[in-house]
Amino acid sequence: MWASERAFSLPLWASVLVAAGAGAVLDAGFPDRDWWFLAPVGVALMLLALLGRNLATGLLVGLVAGLSFWLIHIYWITLYLGLVPWFALGGLESLFFAVGLGLTAVVLRHGPRVWPSIWGRLGVVPVIVAGLWTAREAISAVWPYGGFAWGRVALSQSESPFGPLVAWVGLSGLSFIMVWLSALAVQLLREPELKRRLRTGIAVGAVALVLAVPAWPTIPSGEVRLAAVQGNADAGLFAEYSPGQILQDHVSATLPLIGQKIDFVVWPENASDIDPARSEAAAQVLDYISTEMDAPLITGTITKPGDTFYNSSLLWEAGRGAVDVYDKVHPVPFAEYMPDRAFWRPFAPELIDLIGRDYGIGTRDNTFDINGILAGIAICFDIADDQLVHEMIDDKAQIILAQTNNADFGHTDESVQQLAIARLRAIETGRTVVNISTVGSSAIITPDGHTQDSLPTFTAGAMVQTVPLSDIITPAMVAGRGIEWFVSGLGLAGLALCFGAAGGQRRRLARTAARTQR
Repeated sequence: MWASERAFSLPLWASVLVAAGAGAVLDAGFPDRDWWFLAPVGVALMLLALLGRNLATGLLVGLVAGLSFWLIHIYWITLYLGLVPWFALGGLESLFFAVGLGLTAVVLRHGPRVWPSIWGRLGVVPVIVAGLWTAREAISAVWPYGGFAWGRVALSQSESPFGPLVAWVGLSGLSFIMVWLSALAVQLLREPELKRRLRTGIAVGAVALVLAVPAWPTIPSGEVRLAAVQGNADAGLFAEYSPGQILQDHVSATLPLIGQKIDFVVWPENASDIDPARSEAAAQVLDYISTEMDAPLITGTITKPGDTFYNSSLLWEAGRGAVDVYDKVHPVPFAEYMPDRAFWRPFAPELIDLIGRDYGIGTRDNTFDINGILAGIAICFDIADDQLVHEMIDDKAQIILAQTNNADFGHTDESVQQLAIARLRAIETGRTVVNISTVGSSAIITPDGHTQDSLPTFTAGAMVQTVPLSDIITPAMVAGRGIEWFVSGLGLAGLALCFGAAGGQRRRLARTAARTQR
């Protein structure tokens, strides 16, 4: 153990306490508090708690940090589902945290030996640490059962000066940058032989360098006038309502708009609780709205074209019906379908049985042609899926319509966390994002991340705005997931070298012990 490591190494009990506090600090960087500057502080505290730790104790520290963060961050799950699903999901994500931070402890311990120069300790080690963090986020976002792309460090920065960077490097790249700044700060603390003024200068210079990157220019290619309607419908899984009530709520909120010149109307996920493909009465209602508004209607509903249910979005035109359909590609496991039902049911049969029907995984593209306007369609958690966002931009979407139903989460942080994702997607893609919910948070976000219009939560109303369209392709969209692969690869390669150094140290200690015994 080198001298500066001893100086900053905490007893295990203290590391565990710091890790527990760090999780709470990291969560405070996200909405609802949205104290974005605390997110890198929380990460830095986690890294400080890892100093001097080996893989085993690093796993423990990481598990505590993960539980602290996740059990606060997704507490909204308990509103209707209770403690078991909350702890199950939080516990699973905390296991990813434990592995990620346990491996990071190896890098922090042996990295300064692999790269012993000052430039290695300050220039390489923080990059490896940030790469490992990004790799952990990337894996948990897609696995298991499609992953849970929530709680990424980048998602805390939707309102921060660092947010515009997402147009250049994407969400994974922004996570990498934020963790790199935190890791650099920790490494500077481990260099007491450097003058304080120099260490401060390096830290300030790194932040200034990142913030000096100009915002990606947003150049509109046209405009469209739209109406996004929030029906304030109690459309949750556990709500009690008569069939057609949710549809009627959205009709009632749309009727005051009749007579306005609008290019299309967008309703939220599940806004038509009766499938118009299977109900003539519901079809007549949608025809009426489309006719009176003299515009196509995009609405969410539950379809059943065969033996499989789908969470779908319909592009409806009066007299023609559904001229295009998008079936949700990423239904939420343990909510919209029950994976491996026979395996999981014995653990919590009453909870598992709440999922009475399993939605299928859609195979259609997620872009609608609305009278020549190409709109990317995201249903609820789709907006958190990097791959789906890249696919709609690859299909030349000029605007993104993010339809969601947040009724099951009440006044919790869930809806504002989701809105933060939508805001970053607007900047990342250079597109207007219309985030429209049954109950809120509903807002129209312009390509530079600003809110053009919004609606109060749990209030019926509509946003009627002329918004920019865009054909521009941001660097993040050009790079695709290449940035994520690249920085994750750096982290894993550096980790392999650190494990090699750790193995070499153990062999040297073994030889020394053997000579001593002789």
